[in-house]
Amino acid sequence: MRALIQRVKKASVSIDEIRHSETGTGMLILLGIEEADTDADIEWLCGKISKLRIFDDENGVMNLSVCDISGEIMVVSQFTLHASTKKGNRPSYIKAAKPETAIPLYERFVDFLKKETKLKIKTGIFGAIMDITLINDGPVTIMIDSKNKE
Repeated sequence: MRALIQRVKKASVSIDEIRHSETGTGMLILLGIEEADTDADIEWLCGKISKLRIFDDENGVMNLSVCDISGEIMVVSQFTLHASTKKGNRPSYIKAAKPETAIPLYERFVDFLKKETKLKIKTGIFGAIMDITLINDGPVTIMIDSKNKE
């Protein structure tokens, strides 16, 4: 499971030019799920995300978590995070989970993150063509992979 985490001032998701959800200060998480992912990946990743200290304290040092600042979180499914560009120029997505595997894991991820952070989690719609707008704060963008534990 891969998460691309962006510290944002605000973010929104629109589908067919209609605003679906939006957040203020917090995180936009693009989540890629692969066939080999399990609940153990969800628990490890949510634990890491909830404690990730990427928000400034009163001294301007990244020392606070999204929970510490009572921030907002948006999670958007993103199968292209598992793109392989090893051969040729057209990415392969063979490692990305098929919807029958990915959707339940995505939903469990959102539920577990909500439980872990005690924050409201906003989402896109799994499998939809989405327009994402954001103001990346910093910019701060971090990739976490549950298989590599980094």
